[in-house]
Amino acid sequence: MAEKIWFLKDCDLFERLSAAEKRRLESQAVIRTFPADAFIYFPTDPGQSVLVLTRGRVKIKYLNPDGQETILAFIGEGELFGELAILDTQPRNEYAEAVVETDVIAIPRDDMLWLMERRPEMALHITRLFGFRRRRIENRLRNILFCSVRQRVVALMLELMMTHGQVDGDRCDITLPLSHQDIASLIGATRETVTLTLGQLQDEKLLRVERRRLIVLARERLLAEGGQVDPLPVAPSTGIVKTRRGAIHGSDRG
Repeated sequence: MAEKIWFLKDCDLFERLSAAEKRRLESQAVIRTFPADAFIYFPTDPGQSVLVLTRGRVKIKYLNPDGQETILAFIGEGELFGELAILDTQPRNEYAEAVVETDVIAIPRDDMLWLMERRPEMALHITRLFGFRRRRIENRLRNILFCSVRQRVVALMLELMMTHGQVDGDRCDITLPLSHQDIASLIGATRETVTLTLGQLQDEKLLRVERRRLIVLARERLLAEGGQVDPLPVAPSTGIVKTRRGAIHGSDRG
């Protein structure tokens, strides 16, 4: 309980709540730990809670009947996910999978709705989050329909530079570990085509590709090439929950 209270108080989205509001969330929220590759929820699960990732990384994805994976997003520490539960309790429609050992706080739907009614600024945060994620999916679909694999890879690199990039002059290290299959699942391509495209970008000195690590070597050239595709929107600071300190650690707590 102490770890849960600490995290909610230090989370940007909850820090302005009154003591009574925090006590209600703290009494109803549940912390759970998931091992790597475990499913946090399935498409058939009812949307009964909103989730906050406090440690680790989560992958939101679809699986087609043949088992082919399409990645919708990676969720980082401090982010809210499963937010469609706010709209209704219908099945969630996608999978949420722990990429590494992961801690999640589950806040019951009714408590989030109660809080949003009392706090218009929180309702605005959630509304912006809905809009941002919808725009990202729409732009990604448009790129799949109308852009080459190279253009889609470049668009993804531009997104990753903004969301997970450490810039040093014209170089940018992408801090999100991604396999070739992850990239393929994000942009709607085959792993073989992605591997070929990354090799071409590496030959052109635009990227350096290492094991689950990508380094942009020429940001300005990549930005110029990226002008040909729809950029994937980056979450505004008011749209996604962030923490100022690190995430909680420890075992569950359930």
